Amino acid sequence: GGLKVITTLDLEKQKIAEEEVKKGVEQNGKKYKLTNAALTALDPKTGQVVAMVGSKDYFETEHGQFNVVTKARRQPGSSMKPMIYAAAFARGFPPTTVLWDVDTVFQVKPKPYQPVNYDGKEHGPMNLRTALQGSINIPAVKLMYLVGVRESLEFARTLGYTTLGDESNIGLSLVLGGGGVSFLEHVGAYAIFAAEGMRRPISSVLKIEDSTGSLLYEWKDTPVRV
Repeated sequence: GGLKVITTLDLEKQKIAEEEVKKGVEQNGKKYKLTNAALTALDPKTGQVVAMVGSKDYFETEHGQFNVVTKARRQPGSSMKPMIYAAAFARGFPPTTVLWDVDTVFQVKPKPYQPVNYDGKEHGPMNLRTALQGSINIPAVKLMYLVGVRESLEFARTLGYTTLGDESNIGLSLVLGGGGVSFLEHVGAYAIFAAEGMRRPISSVLKIEDSTGSLLYEWKDTPVRV
């Protein structure tokens, strides 16, 4: 129809992103038994996508032609912890709050939950700042227990997560990455930290004009404080 669409992509950054994704798979594929990778870069000051690579090679029939960034739902592991810590800080828990990193069984349904730390050790009392810095699992689960599953989910939604569902399929393991999230939404949530608490809609189009040059759409900055 003669539409002119201007995207937010930065061509030089896009080229670098494509090269790095391909290089990453080639260098780490055998070591980590992976065949694909993806990358997204957002400008936290605008929410605009400056680079997006959905797969190593779009034209590869076996692993390409699937945009991991927008289509996949993956468990984010410990990179979910800052979201729950932020929920706690928003509810008045200071970074100096002390939690005990000791073997703990949480009596939750459908069965008791007993998290362990990645190093298999327990470290005793520690404040939230230290626990987050060290990505220690047990204090993170305790903190989510104190915040509450429902409250944690509600806070995650304010950060832009739409794929987590409700309490019926989410438990305390969410803080350790036990819930499928969109890659793009996950990057968007981290952009909020970089923007000092301001959330902006993730956008990929700057302007659309029709065949006569009339403006059909133009990006506008619409920040919301989280």
